[in-house]
Amino acid sequence: MEPSPTPGQSETTRLVSPRDRGGAGALRLKSLFTEPSEPLPDGPKPEGMANHRCHRNPLPQSGLTPERQHARKQLYAASAVCILFMTGEVVGGYMAHSLAIMSDAAHLLADVASMLGSLFSLWLSTRPATRTMTYGWHRSETLGALASVFSLWLVTGVLLYLAFVRLLHSDYHIEGKTMLLTASVAVCANLIMAFVLHQATPHHSHGPRGAGYAPLEEGSADPSSLGRNTSVRAAFVHVLGDLLQSLGVLAAAILIYFKPQYKAADPISTFFFSVCALGSTTPTLRDVLHILMEGAPRCIGFEPVRDTLLSVPGVRATHELRLWALTLSYHIATAHLAIDSTADPEAVLAEASSRLYSRFGFSSCTLQVEQYHPSMDHCLRCQEPRA
Repeated sequence: MEPSPTPGQSETTRLVSPRDRGGAGALRLKSLFTEPSEPLPDGPKPEGMANHRCHRNPLPQSGLTPERQHARKQLYAASAVCILFMTGEVVGGYMAHSLAIMSDAAHLLADVASMLGSLFSLWLSTRPATRTMTYGWHRSETLGALASVFSLWLVTGVLLYLAFVRLLHSDYHIEGKTMLLTASVAVCANLIMAFVLHQATPHHSHGPRGAGYAPLEEGSADPSSLGRNTSVRAAFVHVLGDLLQSLGVLAAAILIYFKPQYKAADPISTFFFSVCALGSTTPTLRDVLHILMEGAPRCIGFEPVRDTLLSVPGVRATHELRLWALTLSYHIATAHLAIDSTADPEAVLAEASSRLYSRFGFSSCTLQVEQYHPSMDHCLRCQEPRA
Protein backbone atom coordinates (compact mmCIF):
# COMPACT_ATOMS: atom_id res chain seq x y z
CA MET A 1 0.00 0.00 0.00
CA GLU A 2 2.65 2.47 1.10
CA PRO A 3 6.17 2.60 -0.31
CA SER A 4 8.87 1.47 2.09
CA PRO A 5 10.83 4.37 3.57
CA THR A 6 14.35 4.83 2.32
CA PRO A 7 17.19 4.89 4.85
CA GLY A 8 17.02 8.08 6.86
CA GLN A 9 13.50 8.89 5.67
CA SER A 10 11.24 9.74 8.63
CA GLU A 11 7.60 8.82 9.12
CA THR A 12 6.49 12.43 8.94
CA THR A 13 8.32 12.92 5.66
CA ARG A 14 6.51 9.99 4.08
CA LEU A 15 3.15 11.58 4.93
CA VAL A 16 3.81 14.64 2.77
CA SER A 17 3.25 14.54 -0.96
CA PRO A 18 6.43 14.49 -3.10
CA ARG A 19 5.79 17.94 -4.46
CA ASP A 20 5.69 19.37 -0.92
CA ARG A 21 8.79 17.69 0.44
CA GLY A 22 11.40 20.20 1.43
CA GLY A 23 8.94 23.07 1.02
CA ALA A 24 6.43 24.87 3.18
CA GLY A 25 4.18 21.79 3.41
CA ALA A 26 6.92 19.71 5.01
CA LEU A 27 7.67 22.52 7.42
CA ARG A 28 4.04 22.80 8.46
CA LEU A 29 3.69 19.04 9.10
CA LYS A 30 7.00 18.84 10.95
CA SER A 31 5.80 21.49 13.38
CA LEU A 32 3.09 19.13 14.60
CA PHE A 33 5.69 16.73 15.95
CA THR A 34 8.13 19.30 17.30
CA GLU A 35 8.35 19.99 21.02
CA PRO A 36 7.76 23.64 21.99
CA SER A 37 11.36 23.92 23.20
CA GLU A 38 12.76 22.83 19.81
CA PRO A 39 13.40 25.81 17.51
CA LEU A 40 11.92 25.70 14.05
CA PRO A 41 14.27 25.82 11.06
CA ASP A 42 15.52 29.20 9.99
CA GLY A 43 14.00 30.91 7.03
CA PRO A 44 10.58 32.31 6.14
CA LYS A 45 7.70 30.78 8.11
CA PRO A 46 4.23 30.14 6.67
CA GLU A 47 1.42 32.42 7.69
CA GLY A 48 0.28 31.74 11.26
CA MET A 49 3.41 29.73 12.12
CA ALA A 50 4.62 32.27 14.67
CA ASN A 51 1.72 31.47 17.02
CA HIS A 52 1.51 27.78 16.22
CA ARG A 53 1.31 25.37 19.15
CA CYS A 54 2.45 21.77 18.89
CA HIS A 55 -0.43 20.30 20.90
CA ARG A 56 -4.01 21.39 21.22
CA ASN A 57 -4.11 21.22 25.02
CA PRO A 58 -1.45 22.39 27.50
CA LEU A 59 0.36 19.89 29.64
CA PRO A 60 -1.74 18.79 32.65
CA GLN A 61 -0.79 20.47 35.88
CA SER A 62 1.04 18.42 38.45
CA GLY A 63 -1.05 17.11 41.33
CA LEU A 64 -4.80 16.68 41.54
CA THR A 65 -7.32 18.97 39.92
CA PRO A 66 -9.69 20.86 42.28
CA GLU A 67 -12.48 18.44 41.37
CA ARG A 68 -10.33 15.43 42.27
CA GLN A 69 -9.15 17.09 45.47
CA HIS A 70 -12.77 17.52 46.49
CA ALA A 71 -13.44 13.87 45.60
CA ARG A 72 -10.48 12.82 47.73
CA LYS A 73 -11.83 14.73 50.73
CA GLN A 74 -15.22 13.07 50.31
CA LEU A 75 -13.68 9.62 50.07
CA TYR A 76 -11.51 10.26 53.14
CA ALA A 77 -14.53 11.30 55.19
CA ALA A 78 -16.69 8.43 53.96
CA SER A 79 -13.90 5.89 54.56
CA ALA A 80 -13.43 7.09 58.13
CA VAL A 81 -17.16 6.81 58.85
CA CYS A 82 -17.34 3.42 57.14
CA ILE A 83 -14.37 1.97 59.06
CA LEU A 84 -15.73 3.25 62.38
CA PHE A 85 -19.20 1.80 61.96
CA MET A 86 -17.94 -1.38 60.31
CA THR A 87 -15.87 -2.06 63.42
CA GLY A 88 -18.94 -1.38 65.53
CA GLU A 89 -21.01 -3.80 63.46
CA VAL A 90 -18.40 -6.55 63.78
CA VAL A 91 -18.33 -6.14 67.56
CA GLY A 92 -22.10 -5.80 67.82
CA GLY A 93 -22.74 -8.73 65.48
CA TYR A 94 -20.38 -10.91 67.51
CA MET A 95 -22.03 -9.96 70.81
CA ALA A 96 -25.51 -10.47 69.35
CA HIS A 97 -24.51 -13.74 67.59
CA SER A 98 -26.10 -12.30 64.43
CA LEU A 99 -24.91 -13.37 61.01
CA ALA A 100 -27.16 -10.76 59.40
CA ILE A 101 -25.22 -8.00 61.15
CA MET A 102 -21.96 -9.64 60.12
CA SER A 103 -23.10 -9.81 56.49
CA ASP A 104 -23.90 -6.11 56.62
CA ALA A 105 -20.41 -5.50 58.03
CA ALA A 106 -18.97 -7.56 55.17
CA HIS A 107 -20.68 -5.31 52.68
CA LEU A 108 -19.20 -2.31 54.48
CA LEU A 109 -15.81 -4.00 54.24
CA ALA A 110 -16.20 -4.16 50.46
CA ASP A 111 -17.09 -0.46 50.42
CA VAL A 112 -14.04 0.38 52.53
CA ALA A 113 -11.81 -1.58 50.16
CA SER A 114 -13.39 0.15 47.16
CA MET A 115 -12.97 3.65 48.60
CA LEU A 116 -9.41 3.01 49.78
CA GLY A 117 -8.63 1.64 46.32
CA SER A 118 -10.06 4.81 44.79
CA LEU A 119 -7.99 6.98 47.12
CA PHE A 120 -4.89 5.00 46.23
CA SER A 121 -5.61 5.35 42.52
CA LEU A 122 -6.17 9.11 42.89
CA TRP A 123 -2.74 9.39 44.46
CA LEU A 124 -1.17 7.06 41.93
CA SER A 125 -2.71 8.93 38.99
CA THR A 126 -0.68 12.01 39.92
CA ARG A 127 2.52 10.17 39.08
CA PRO A 128 3.84 11.11 35.62
CA ALA A 129 3.94 8.63 32.77
CA THR A 130 7.22 6.80 32.24
CA ARG A 131 8.83 5.00 29.35
CA THR A 132 7.54 1.69 30.71
CA MET A 133 4.13 3.03 31.85
CA THR A 134 3.42 5.33 28.94
CA TYR A 135 -0.23 5.93 29.90
CA GLY A 136 0.56 6.50 33.55
CA TRP A 137 -1.10 4.63 36.41
CA HIS A 138 -4.78 5.28 35.77
CA ARG A 139 -5.79 1.62 35.69
CA SER A 140 -4.83 1.10 39.32
CA GLU A 141 -8.44 1.98 40.14
CA THR A 142 -9.65 -0.87 37.95
CA LEU A 143 -7.36 -3.36 39.66
CA GLY A 144 -8.51 -2.07 43.04
CA ALA A 145 -12.14 -2.62 42.06
CA LEU A 146 -11.34 -6.18 40.99
CA ALA A 147 -9.66 -6.88 44.35
CA SER A 148 -12.69 -5.41 46.14
CA VAL A 149 -15.05 -7.75 44.27
CA PHE A 150 -12.98 -10.82 45.12
CA SER A 151 -12.75 -9.87 48.80
CA LEU A 152 -16.53 -9.45 48.97
CA TRP A 153 -17.05 -12.85 47.37
CA LEU A 154 -14.73 -14.50 49.89
CA VAL A 155 -16.37 -12.99 52.98
CA THR A 156 -19.87 -13.57 51.63
CA GLY A 157 -19.07 -17.23 50.91
CA VAL A 158 -18.04 -17.77 54.55
CA LEU A 159 -21.21 -16.09 55.84
CA LEU A 160 -23.41 -18.17 53.54
CA TYR A 161 -21.81 -21.34 54.85
CA LEU A 162 -22.39 -20.30 58.48
CA ALA A 163 -26.01 -19.35 57.73
CA PHE A 164 -26.59 -22.76 56.13
CA VAL A 165 -25.17 -24.50 59.23
CA ARG A 166 -27.47 -22.47 61.49
CA LEU A 167 -30.54 -23.42 59.52
CA LEU A 168 -29.57 -27.08 59.79
CA HIS A 169 -28.92 -27.25 63.54
CA SER A 170 -30.73 -24.27 65.15
CA ASP A 171 -28.44 -24.44 68.21
CA TYR A 172 -27.81 -20.73 68.46
CA HIS A 173 -29.14 -17.76 70.40
CA ILE A 174 -29.71 -14.23 69.13
CA GLU A 175 -29.40 -11.23 71.46
CA GLY A 176 -32.32 -9.28 70.07
CA LYS A 177 -31.62 -6.05 71.95
CA THR A 178 -27.96 -5.90 70.86
CA MET A 179 -28.89 -6.80 67.31
CA LEU A 180 -31.56 -4.09 67.20
CA LEU A 181 -29.17 -1.45 68.55
CA THR A 182 -26.40 -2.41 66.13
CA ALA A 183 -28.76 -2.48 63.13
CA SER A 184 -30.08 0.98 64.03
CA VAL A 185 -26.55 2.36 64.23
CA ALA A 186 -25.76 0.76 60.84
CA VAL A 187 -28.70 2.56 59.22
CA CYS A 188 -27.49 5.86 60.68
CA ALA A 189 -23.97 5.17 59.42
CA ASN A 190 -25.16 4.58 55.87
CA LEU A 191 -27.26 7.74 55.98
CA ILE A 192 -24.19 9.73 57.08
CA MET A 193 -22.03 8.22 54.32
CA ALA A 194 -24.72 8.89 51.70
CA PHE A 195 -24.83 12.53 52.83
CA VAL A 196 -21.04 12.85 52.68
CA LEU A 197 -20.77 11.30 49.22
CA HIS A 198 -23.79 13.01 47.68
CA GLN A 199 -22.91 15.69 45.15
CA ALA A 200 -24.95 17.40 42.46
CA THR A 201 -23.90 16.92 38.87
CA PRO A 202 -23.17 20.43 37.51
CA HIS A 203 -23.79 19.46 33.87
CA HIS A 204 -26.76 17.54 32.62
CA SER A 205 -27.65 16.68 29.09
CA HIS A 206 -29.41 14.03 27.08
CA GLY A 207 -26.64 13.93 24.52
CA PRO A 208 -24.94 10.89 23.04
CA ARG A 209 -23.20 9.98 26.29
CA GLY A 210 -26.35 9.82 28.34
CA ALA A 211 -27.30 11.49 31.58
CA GLY A 212 -24.71 13.72 33.10
CA TYR A 213 -22.81 14.30 29.87
CA ALA A 214 -21.93 17.64 28.43
CA PRO A 215 -19.48 18.20 25.58
CA LEU A 216 -16.03 19.44 26.52
CA GLU A 217 -15.43 23.08 25.89
CA GLU A 218 -12.42 24.21 23.94
CA GLY A 219 -9.29 24.02 26.04
CA SER A 220 -10.70 21.71 28.71
CA ALA A 221 -8.08 19.15 29.61
CA ASP A 222 -9.89 17.13 32.26
CA PRO A 223 -13.00 15.23 31.15
CA SER A 224 -13.80 14.27 34.74
CA SER A 225 -14.44 17.93 35.52
CA LEU A 226 -17.72 17.71 33.62
CA GLY A 227 -19.55 16.00 36.42
CA ARG A 228 -19.16 14.01 39.55
CA ASN A 229 -16.03 11.98 40.05
CA THR A 230 -16.41 8.37 38.91
CA SER A 231 -15.05 6.90 42.14
CA VAL A 232 -17.30 9.05 44.32
CA ARG A 233 -20.35 8.24 42.18
CA ALA A 234 -19.65 4.50 42.44
CA ALA A 235 -19.17 4.74 46.21
CA PHE A 236 -22.45 6.66 46.54
CA VAL A 237 -24.33 3.96 44.61
CA HIS A 238 -22.80 1.26 46.82
CA VAL A 239 -23.79 3.14 49.97
CA LEU A 240 -27.39 3.34 48.75
CA GLY A 241 -27.34 -0.46 48.35
CA ASP A 242 -25.88 -0.80 51.84
CA LEU A 243 -28.63 1.41 53.19
CA LEU A 244 -31.32 -0.88 51.77
CA GLN A 245 -29.54 -3.90 53.23
CA SER A 246 -29.22 -2.21 56.62
CA LEU A 247 -32.93 -1.44 56.60
CA GLY A 248 -33.61 -5.13 55.92
CA VAL A 249 -31.36 -6.19 58.78
CA LEU A 250 -33.11 -3.68 61.01
CA ALA A 251 -36.46 -5.21 60.09
CA ALA A 252 -35.15 -8.68 60.98
CA ALA A 253 -33.77 -7.32 64.28
CA ILE A 254 -37.14 -5.81 65.19
CA LEU A 255 -38.86 -9.13 64.45
CA ILE A 256 -36.37 -11.11 66.57
CA TYR A 257 -36.51 -8.55 69.40
CA PHE A 258 -40.29 -8.84 69.75
CA LYS A 259 -40.58 -12.50 68.63
CA PRO A 260 -37.43 -14.40 69.74
CA GLN A 261 -38.90 -17.67 68.44
CA TYR A 262 -38.43 -16.32 64.92
CA LYS A 263 -34.64 -16.30 65.24
CA ALA A 264 -34.42 -18.08 61.86
CA ALA A 265 -34.98 -14.63 60.36
CA ASP A 266 -31.29 -13.97 61.01
CA PRO A 267 -29.77 -16.71 58.76
CA ILE A 268 -32.59 -16.27 56.23
CA SER A 269 -31.86 -12.56 55.92
CA THR A 270 -28.16 -13.44 55.67
CA PHE A 271 -28.94 -15.62 52.65
CA PHE A 272 -31.04 -12.94 51.03
CA PHE A 273 -28.69 -10.03 51.55
CA SER A 274 -25.61 -12.07 50.67
CA VAL A 275 -27.16 -12.85 47.31
CA CYS A 276 -27.98 -9.16 46.88
CA ALA A 277 -24.39 -8.25 47.75
CA LEU A 278 -23.06 -10.71 45.17
CA GLY A 279 -25.50 -9.39 42.60
CA SER A 280 -24.40 -5.82 43.24
CA THR A 281 -20.88 -6.72 42.12
CA THR A 282 -22.06 -7.78 38.66
CA PRO A 283 -21.96 -4.29 37.08
CA THR A 284 -18.56 -3.59 38.63
CA LEU A 285 -17.15 -6.89 37.42
CA ARG A 286 -18.58 -6.31 33.93
CA ASP A 287 -16.95 -2.87 33.74
CA VAL A 288 -13.62 -4.20 35.04
CA LEU A 289 -13.52 -7.01 32.48
CA HIS A 290 -14.56 -4.63 29.70
CA ILE A 291 -11.70 -2.28 30.56
CA LEU A 292 -9.11 -5.02 30.97
CA MET A 293 -10.15 -6.46 27.58
CA GLU A 294 -9.47 -3.06 25.93
CA GLY A 295 -13.15 -2.58 25.13
CA ALA A 296 -14.46 0.59 23.52
CA PRO A 297 -16.12 3.16 25.81
CA ARG A 298 -19.75 2.17 26.32
CA CYS A 299 -20.89 5.77 25.97
CA ILE A 300 -19.17 6.40 22.59
CA GLY A 301 -20.21 4.65 19.41
CA PHE A 302 -17.83 3.61 16.65
CA GLU A 303 -20.00 4.98 13.83
CA PRO A 304 -20.41 8.52 15.26
CA VAL A 305 -16.65 8.85 15.69
CA ARG A 306 -16.00 7.55 12.18
CA ASP A 307 -18.60 9.87 10.65
CA THR A 308 -17.15 12.83 12.53
CA LEU A 309 -13.71 12.15 11.09
CA LEU A 310 -15.12 11.70 7.58
CA SER A 311 -16.93 15.04 7.87
CA VAL A 312 -13.61 16.89 8.18
CA PRO A 313 -12.88 18.69 4.87
CA GLY A 314 -10.21 16.87 2.89
CA VAL A 315 -10.65 13.45 4.55
CA ARG A 316 -11.50 10.77 2.00
CA ALA A 317 -11.35 7.66 4.21
CA THR A 318 -10.43 6.44 7.66
CA HIS A 319 -8.91 3.17 8.76
CA GLU A 320 -7.20 1.67 11.80
CA LEU A 321 -9.78 3.47 13.94
CA ARG A 322 -9.37 2.26 17.52
CA LEU A 323 -11.41 3.31 20.56
CA TRP A 324 -10.81 2.06 24.07
CA ALA A 325 -11.37 2.98 27.69
CA LEU A 326 -8.23 3.18 29.78
CA THR A 327 -10.61 3.68 32.72
CA LEU A 328 -14.32 4.43 32.95
CA SER A 329 -13.61 8.14 32.45
CA TYR A 330 -10.33 8.13 30.48
CA HIS A 331 -11.09 7.40 26.81
CA ILE A 332 -8.59 7.15 23.96
CA ALA A 333 -8.88 7.19 20.17
CA THR A 334 -6.39 6.50 17.38
CA ALA A 335 -6.94 6.53 13.62
CA HIS A 336 -5.36 6.92 10.18
CA LEU A 337 -6.85 9.68 8.03
CA ALA A 338 -6.50 9.32 4.26
CA ILE A 339 -6.71 12.80 2.75
CA ASP A 340 -6.79 14.38 -0.70
CA SER A 341 -3.49 15.41 -2.24
CA THR A 342 -4.66 19.05 -2.19
CA ALA A 343 -5.60 19.05 1.51
CA ASP A 344 -3.44 20.73 4.12
CA PRO A 345 -2.27 17.96 6.50
CA GLU A 346 -1.88 20.34 9.43
CA ALA A 347 -5.34 21.84 9.00
CA VAL A 348 -6.93 18.39 8.69
CA LEU A 349 -5.14 17.12 11.78
CA ALA A 350 -6.07 20.17 13.85
CA GLU A 351 -9.72 20.10 12.80
CA ALA A 352 -10.12 16.33 13.32
CA SER A 353 -8.52 16.45 16.76
CA SER A 354 -10.65 19.43 17.78
CA ARG A 355 -13.87 17.66 16.80
CA LEU A 356 -12.97 14.47 18.69
CA TYR A 357 -12.06 16.36 21.84
CA SER A 358 -15.07 18.67 21.82
CA ARG A 359 -17.79 16.23 20.71
CA PHE A 360 -16.78 13.06 22.55
CA GLY A 361 -14.56 14.21 25.39
CA PHE A 362 -11.62 11.95 24.59
CA SER A 363 -8.72 12.27 26.99
CA SER A 364 -6.17 11.42 24.29
CA CYS A 365 -6.31 11.30 20.49
CA THR A 366 -3.55 10.15 18.13
CA LEU A 367 -4.19 10.69 14.42
CA GLN A 368 -1.96 9.85 11.48
CA VAL A 369 -2.49 11.76 8.24
CA GLU A 370 -1.56 10.12 4.94
CA GLN A 371 -2.30 10.44 1.24
CA TYR A 372 -5.40 8.68 -0.05
CA HIS A 373 -4.88 5.86 -2.58
CA PRO A 374 -7.68 3.96 -4.36
CA SER A 375 -6.06 0.70 -3.27
CA MET A 376 -7.12 1.48 0.31
CA ASP A 377 -10.70 0.60 -0.59
CA HIS A 378 -9.67 -3.03 -1.16
CA CYS A 379 -7.00 -3.40 1.53
CA LEU A 380 -8.01 -5.89 4.21
CA ARG A 381 -6.28 -3.96 6.96
CA CYS A 382 -8.14 -0.81 5.96
CA GLN A 383 -11.57 -2.37 6.41
CA GLU A 384 -13.74 -1.52 9.40
CA PRO A 385 -14.01 -4.06 12.24
CA ARG A 386 -17.10 -6.21 12.41
CA ALA A 387 -20.04 -5.07 14.50
